[in-house]
Amino acid sequence: MAVAVFPGTWSERDFAHVAESVLGWRARLVWHAERDLGTPDAVVLPGGFAHGDHLRTGAIARFSPLMSAVEAFAAAGGPVIGSCNGFQVLTEAGLLPGALLRNDHLEFRCDWQHLRVEHPDAAQPWLTDLADGEVIRLPISHGEGRYVADPGTLDELEREGRVVLRYAGPDGEVRPEANPNGSERGIAGIVNAGGNVLGLMPHPERAAESEVGGTDGLRLFRSLERWLQEQPARAERRVSSL
Repeated sequence: MAVAVFPGTWSERDFAHVAESVLGWRARLVWHAERDLGTPDAVVLPGGFAHGDHLRTGAIARFSPLMSAVEAFAAAGGPVIGSCNGFQVLTEAGLLPGALLRNDHLEFRCDWQHLRVEHPDAAQPWLTDLADGEVIRLPISHGEGRYVADPGTLDELEREGRVVLRYAGPDGEVRPEANPNGSERGIAGIVNAGGNVLGLMPHPERAAESEVGGTDGLRLFRSLERWLQEQPARAERRVSSL
């Protein structure tokens, strides 16, 4: 697994910890100025404040030399996940549609959040072990997590089943009071048309050990592991080489 590192990010260490210490994978931290990802099985764009979030979130990181390699990896069908600031970078880079703006209440929110899973088959590398309509619980930590897009794009995402996570109550009902940032249609996570690029505001890497409050985030990593094992081109590769 290749984990991108931009000036100002810090969740790369959390992703690497989960990959190596919890799952027994191999993780490589890749500085944003590099142009080569190596040969990873998956790529992570982590949370934090890339380049201090100057101009706007993800706007400068989008031009980092490493992003050309990330874009090529994604275009070839490689699994890419962007969490929090990573989601913002993905939208700025055009790998996912829409944008992430200031929370509607203008407050920073750091809390555990219930999410309803939708169309997990549309995000097969990342959600194969989750069920449609299932409620999971992941932490959020952001001040600019309000997902917005024009009505046509929102309708297209809905029509193609590319909205895969929504903010919800514990019962799975999507309602305004369960939305922590004012995201349109309660959107917390989306995928690209190929389903291999997932952007989400919550932090799965912070919910991979029971000691920190929950393990629902670990299921995304397990989904990736199983998906990779099922790929014919990777049948002879050890998943521990992630």
